[in-house]
Amino acid sequence: MIKVNENFLRLKSSYLFSEIAKRVQEFQTQNPKVEIIRLGIGDVTLPLPKACIQAMHKAIDELGQASTFKGYGPEQGYSFLREAIAKHDYQQKNIDISPEEIFVSDGSKCDTGNFQELFSQDIKVAVPDPVYPVYVDSNVMAGRTGEFKDGEYQGLVYLRSTKHNNYLPDLPSQKIDLIYLCFPNNPTGASITKEQLQVWVDYALEHKALILFDAAYEAFIQDSTLPHSIFEIPGAKQVAVEFRSFSKTAGFTGTRCAFTVIPKECFIYNSQGEKINLHKLWLRRQTTKFNGVSYVVQRAAQAVYSEEGQQQVKNNIAYYLNNAQLIRKTIQELGFHCVGGENSPYIWIECKQDSWDFFNFLLHKAGIVSTPGSGFGKSGEGYIRLSAFNSLENVTLAMQRLKEVFNS
Repeated sequence: MIKVNENFLRLKSSYLFSEIAKRVQEFQTQNPKVEIIRLGIGDVTLPLPKACIQAMHKAIDELGQASTFKGYGPEQGYSFLREAIAKHDYQQKNIDISPEEIFVSDGSKCDTGNFQELFSQDIKVAVPDPVYPVYVDSNVMAGRTGEFKDGEYQGLVYLRSTKHNNYLPDLPSQKIDLIYLCFPNNPTGASITKEQLQVWVDYALEHKALILFDAAYEAFIQDSTLPHSIFEIPGAKQVAVEFRSFSKTAGFTGTRCAFTVIPKECFIYNSQGEKINLHKLWLRRQTTKFNGVSYVVQRAAQAVYSEEGQQQVKNNIAYYLNNAQLIRKTIQELGFHCVGGENSPYIWIECKQDSWDFFNFLLHKAGIVSTPGSGFGKSGEGYIRLSAFNSLENVTLAMQRLKEVFNS
């Protein structure tokens, strides 16, 4: 008989967003005249940059002519896009990354979820807490996490990110093999300095560990002293992989395009302690299981790096950050502690009560949808996340409603 991979049975149901949808629907049914403002969403709302749209139209026309038609593309990505990424995101910032070290994909969620396939089942894995759920769930599927008890998987090491350590996790007290880091952080919006990130790179070098660094929100960094890439840190190319996405940078959440950077000098080890080149291993995985991102989408991503595209992306980022600053300012004026909103589109708010109770309060009293922090892990209890991904008009109205509720 055909048997199930029982690791999948250890997965907890996708409770967070399904429960949010359920509660919002119930409220809307009972209050049909209330205009709900959704600030829990992590999806962009502005249209694609015009430069990207024009590039897509041109690419589609090329596919309509036999002389310029494209079939299967290279699994690693077309050279025109990898060269643009290497030049603009790394080399112009004095980071030595070559086009050959870049792998174009259909999303950082896919890459961060799939990358764990390269590693042994018996490695020790550390994840931030609160955490982007994919880091945890993909390792559950692989059988590395053990049983779920008291809200956590017993085989994982959780790196607490709380008010007490400024939402920056401390180094683990035990030896870790695989470390997930995300900065600017989702969900907290916290950022990390070069000096703080150097501590993690040094740890990985000492313990022959690997860091999977999720930099999907790096375009929101406004502080010039903060690192946009882990490869700004000395030694990182030996112990780190970086994930980036066009989703939040240029609004490609529905268009789907991202990339992963694997330096050729990064190695992992076999059971005998012999070095295995990680770049070659991921290339082998991708050529077996991935068919590449469409030509049309890659041309659109290339247009992000044009002069027009850069300005249009910058304008979109500024729009969302203006929303974020408005939310942050209002929340602080109302007396709440928060983090994020300065170099991130997310604002992580301490509500000093059960996350779901505060979610219900905001929904019923102000018609605002937030995201309960407890859905991101134990350390998220007592917090909610608000997102800047909405129109300025809606964000302004939402903040007016909050002032009315808390100042009445």
